[in-house]
Amino acid sequence: MTTTPMLGDFALTKIRGLAGAFVNAGQHLVGDGSPVQHAFVYVGDGQVVQAMPGGAELIPLEEASEPVLWSSGRIPLTAADRVRICGAARGLVGTPYSFLDYASIALAYYRIRPAWVRDFVADSGHLICSQLVDEAYLRAGVHLFDDGRIPGDVTPGDLWRLLNVQRVTSTDRDLWRLAHA
Repeated sequence: MTTTPMLGDFALTKIRGLAGAFVNAGQHLVGDGSPVQHAFVYVGDGQVVQAMPGGAELIPLEEASEPVLWSSGRIPLTAADRVRICGAARGLVGTPYSFLDYASIALAYYRIRPAWVRDFVADSGHLICSQLVDEAYLRAGVHLFDDGRIPGDVTPGDLWRLLNVQRVTSTDRDLWRLAHA
Protein backbone atom coordinates (compact mmCIF):
# COMPACT_ATOMS: atom_id res chain seq x y z
CA MET A 1 0.00 0.00 0.00
CA THR A 2 1.58 3.28 -1.08
CA THR A 3 -0.93 5.67 0.52
CA THR A 4 -1.40 6.00 4.24
CA PRO A 5 -5.15 6.41 4.72
CA MET A 6 -6.68 9.03 6.93
CA LEU A 7 -9.78 8.46 9.06
CA GLY A 8 -12.86 8.20 6.86
CA ASP A 9 -11.00 7.59 3.60
CA PHE A 10 -12.36 4.82 1.41
CA ALA A 11 -10.41 2.42 -0.75
CA LEU A 12 -11.25 0.69 -4.00
CA THR A 13 -9.87 -2.79 -4.60
CA LYS A 14 -9.90 -5.74 -6.96
CA ILE A 15 -11.56 -9.02 -6.08
CA ARG A 16 -9.30 -11.91 -7.02
CA GLY A 17 -10.32 -15.30 -8.38
CA LEU A 18 -13.61 -16.57 -9.73
CA ALA A 19 -15.73 -14.23 -7.59
CA GLY A 20 -13.81 -11.23 -8.95
CA ALA A 21 -14.21 -12.42 -12.52
CA PHE A 22 -17.95 -12.86 -11.98
CA VAL A 23 -18.38 -9.39 -10.44
CA ASN A 24 -16.22 -7.82 -13.17
CA ALA A 25 -18.29 -9.47 -15.91
CA GLY A 26 -21.51 -8.30 -14.27
CA GLN A 27 -20.17 -4.75 -14.01
CA HIS A 28 -19.31 -4.72 -17.71
CA LEU A 29 -22.75 -6.10 -18.65
CA VAL A 30 -24.40 -3.08 -17.05
CA GLY A 31 -21.96 -0.56 -18.48
CA ASP A 32 -20.08 -0.16 -15.22
CA GLY A 33 -16.72 -1.55 -16.23
CA SER A 34 -13.87 -0.35 -14.05
CA PRO A 35 -10.64 -1.86 -12.73
CA VAL A 36 -12.17 -2.25 -9.23
CA GLN A 37 -14.89 -4.46 -7.79
CA HIS A 38 -14.84 -3.73 -4.04
CA ALA A 39 -14.76 -0.82 -1.58
CA PHE A 40 -14.25 -0.28 2.14
CA VAL A 41 -13.90 2.57 4.67
CA TYR A 42 -10.84 3.12 6.87
CA VAL A 43 -12.06 3.77 10.44
CA GLY A 44 -8.74 4.14 12.27
CA ASP A 45 -6.68 1.92 14.53
CA GLY A 46 -5.64 -0.09 11.45
CA GLN A 47 -9.22 -1.22 10.81
CA VAL A 48 -11.71 -1.03 7.96
CA VAL A 49 -15.44 -1.61 7.60
CA GLN A 50 -16.57 -3.50 4.53
CA ALA A 51 -19.74 -5.16 3.29
CA MET A 52 -19.37 -8.87 2.69
CA PRO A 53 -21.86 -11.67 1.90
CA GLY A 54 -21.97 -12.54 5.62
CA GLY A 55 -22.77 -8.92 6.53
CA ALA A 56 -20.77 -5.75 7.08
CA GLU A 57 -17.67 -6.41 9.15
CA LEU A 58 -14.87 -4.62 10.98
CA ILE A 59 -11.51 -6.16 10.12
CA PRO A 60 -7.83 -5.25 10.25
CA LEU A 61 -6.66 -3.32 7.19
CA GLU A 62 -4.00 -5.96 6.47
CA GLU A 63 -6.76 -8.57 6.07
CA ALA A 64 -8.61 -6.48 3.46
CA SER A 65 -7.99 -6.68 -0.27
CA GLU A 66 -5.04 -4.57 -1.36
CA PRO A 67 -6.21 -1.06 -2.27
CA VAL A 68 -5.89 0.04 -5.89
CA LEU A 69 -6.93 3.60 -5.07
CA TRP A 70 -7.63 5.56 -1.88
CA SER A 71 -9.93 8.58 -1.69
CA SER A 72 -7.19 10.45 0.21
CA GLY A 73 -6.81 14.01 -1.07
CA ARG A 74 -9.56 13.63 -3.64
CA ILE A 75 -12.58 14.50 -1.49
CA PRO A 76 -12.15 17.43 0.87
CA LEU A 77 -13.18 16.43 4.38
CA THR A 78 -12.92 18.28 7.66
CA ALA A 79 -11.70 16.52 10.79
CA ALA A 80 -15.32 16.49 12.00
CA ASP A 81 -16.47 14.92 8.70
CA ARG A 82 -13.87 12.18 9.13
CA VAL A 83 -14.96 11.38 12.68
CA ARG A 84 -18.63 11.25 11.63
CA ILE A 85 -17.82 8.99 8.64
CA CYS A 86 -15.93 6.58 10.89
CA GLY A 87 -18.76 6.52 13.41
CA ALA A 88 -21.31 5.94 10.67
CA ALA A 89 -19.24 3.15 9.11
CA ARG A 90 -18.76 1.44 12.47
CA GLY A 91 -22.50 1.77 13.03
CA LEU A 92 -23.11 -0.22 9.85
CA VAL A 93 -21.19 -3.28 11.08
CA GLY A 94 -23.56 -6.24 11.01
CA THR A 95 -25.76 -4.79 8.25
CA PRO A 96 -26.85 -7.67 5.99
CA TYR A 97 -25.58 -7.99 2.44
CA SER A 98 -27.99 -8.14 -0.49
CA PHE A 99 -27.24 -9.71 -3.82
CA LEU A 100 -30.63 -8.36 -4.97
CA ASP A 101 -29.13 -4.86 -4.89
CA TYR A 102 -26.88 -5.90 -7.79
CA ALA A 103 -29.97 -6.88 -9.79
CA SER A 104 -31.63 -3.58 -8.96
CA ILE A 105 -28.60 -1.58 -10.07
CA ALA A 106 -28.57 -3.59 -13.30
CA LEU A 107 -32.27 -2.91 -13.87
CA ALA A 108 -31.64 0.81 -13.32
CA TYR A 109 -28.97 0.72 -16.03
CA TYR A 110 -31.57 -0.65 -18.45
CA ARG A 111 -34.07 1.99 -17.24
CA ILE A 112 -36.34 -0.60 -15.65
CA ARG A 113 -37.17 0.67 -12.20
CA PRO A 114 -40.43 -0.49 -10.59
CA ALA A 115 -41.24 1.42 -7.40
CA TRP A 116 -40.82 -1.67 -5.20
CA VAL A 117 -37.29 -2.20 -6.58
CA ARG A 118 -36.39 1.47 -6.07
CA ASP A 119 -37.72 1.33 -2.51
CA PHE A 120 -35.82 -1.90 -1.79
CA VAL A 121 -32.49 -0.33 -2.80
CA ALA A 122 -33.17 2.91 -0.95
CA ASP A 123 -33.72 0.93 2.28
CA SER A 124 -30.33 0.90 3.99
CA GLY A 125 -31.21 -2.30 5.86
CA HIS A 126 -28.93 -4.17 3.46
CA LEU A 127 -25.80 -3.04 1.63
CA ILE A 128 -23.21 -4.07 -0.91
CA CYS A 129 -19.69 -2.65 -0.48
CA SER A 130 -20.08 0.56 -2.51
CA GLN A 131 -23.45 1.25 -0.92
CA LEU A 132 -21.81 0.96 2.51
CA VAL A 133 -19.26 3.62 1.56
CA ASP A 134 -21.95 5.93 0.19
CA GLU A 135 -24.23 5.35 3.20
CA ALA A 136 -21.45 6.07 5.72
CA TYR A 137 -20.69 9.34 3.95
CA LEU A 138 -24.40 10.25 3.69
CA ARG A 139 -24.97 9.59 7.39
CA ALA A 140 -21.99 11.88 8.08
CA GLY A 141 -23.56 14.63 5.96
CA VAL A 142 -21.17 14.24 3.01
CA HIS A 143 -22.91 13.68 -0.33
CA LEU A 144 -20.61 12.00 -2.84
CA PHE A 145 -23.09 12.19 -5.72
CA ASP A 146 -25.34 15.06 -6.78
CA ASP A 147 -26.76 13.51 -9.94
CA GLY A 148 -30.24 12.67 -8.66
CA ARG A 149 -29.60 8.99 -7.96
CA ILE A 150 -31.49 7.36 -5.12
CA PRO A 151 -29.51 6.31 -2.06
CA GLY A 152 -27.94 2.95 -2.73
CA ASP A 153 -27.58 3.36 -6.49
CA VAL A 154 -23.81 3.31 -6.32
CA THR A 155 -21.30 0.78 -7.58
CA PRO A 156 -17.55 0.43 -7.13
CA GLY A 157 -17.28 1.79 -10.70
CA ASP A 158 -19.22 4.92 -9.68
CA LEU A 159 -16.77 5.50 -6.83
CA TRP A 160 -13.85 4.88 -9.23
CA ARG A 161 -15.13 7.48 -11.65
CA LEU A 162 -15.80 9.92 -8.80
CA LEU A 163 -12.21 9.67 -7.61
CA ASN A 164 -10.74 9.90 -11.07
CA VAL A 165 -12.82 12.94 -12.04
CA GLN A 166 -13.20 14.72 -8.71
CA ARG A 167 -9.66 15.86 -7.94
CA VAL A 168 -10.15 18.76 -5.60
CA THR A 169 -7.85 20.06 -2.91
CA SER A 170 -8.72 21.25 0.57
CA THR A 171 -8.62 24.83 -0.74
CA ASP A 172 -11.56 23.91 -3.00
CA ARG A 173 -13.62 22.64 -0.05
CA ASP A 174 -16.17 25.47 0.01
CA LEU A 175 -16.82 25.33 -3.75
CA TRP A 176 -17.08 21.54 -3.67
CA ARG A 177 -19.50 21.59 -0.74
CA LEU A 178 -21.69 24.19 -2.47
CA ALA A 179 -21.76 22.10 -5.65
CA HIS A 180 -22.56 18.89 -3.75
CA ALA A 181 -24.96 20.19 -1.09
